[in-house]
Amino acid sequence: MQIPYTTTARPDTGVYNAKLGVWFFLASEVMLFGGLFSSYIFLRIGAPVWPGELGGEMYVRAHDILNVPLATLNTMVLIASSVTMVMSWASLMMKRFDRYRLYMGATVAFGFVFLIIKAFEYGSKFEHGLFPSESNFLAIYFTMTGLHALHVIGGIIVNAYFLGPGAKMWKTNPQQFTNRIEVAGLYWHFVDLVWIFLFPTIYLL
Repeated sequence: MQIPYTTTARPDTGVYNAKLGVWFFLASEVMLFGGLFSSYIFLRIGAPVWPGELGGEMYVRAHDILNVPLATLNTMVLIASSVTMVMSWASLMMKRFDRYRLYMGATVAFGFVFLIIKAFEYGSKFEHGLFPSESNFLAIYFTMTGLHALHVIGGIIVNAYFLGPGAKMWKTNPQQFTNRIEVAGLYWHFVDLVWIFLFPTIYLL
């Protein structure tokens, strides 16, 4: 039995069910990160000096504490991963499953590169005794970037599944599989977009 609107658009919304569902999910994610960004704004407005005192030393710029070059590299990595994600979906639209596997594999690899760089960044902070409990600045930094990293991990798991066992659907229902990759891509682009806001807000301002 064919489930309605898994491959065709709903007449009331103009999109198929999976895309409608992911848009609702992303709306809830916007509210989650929106609350965190609002908390950051209120904490910063209320602080006489930001980032403030850490380890007995006063800091007035975030980039004196955070590693801007590594964060810049991670930004480029995520932008590249968005490009490969789009190319993986476009490859399926052109019926080029071989290219799909290449681009999706690159997307997963870029995700791992992002996490490895983030691990080095976190490790450096821990070595210098900079923990979330030290200040509001570090608390908001670790909370927001850590939550974002968890979203990257979730995206890697989904994309790796569609690269491996989930790819079998291509043989039985290519249109539905293509739709699933599009939906996974929407989530991945959202994760990238969140980082585009996080990078300047936390690291540069």
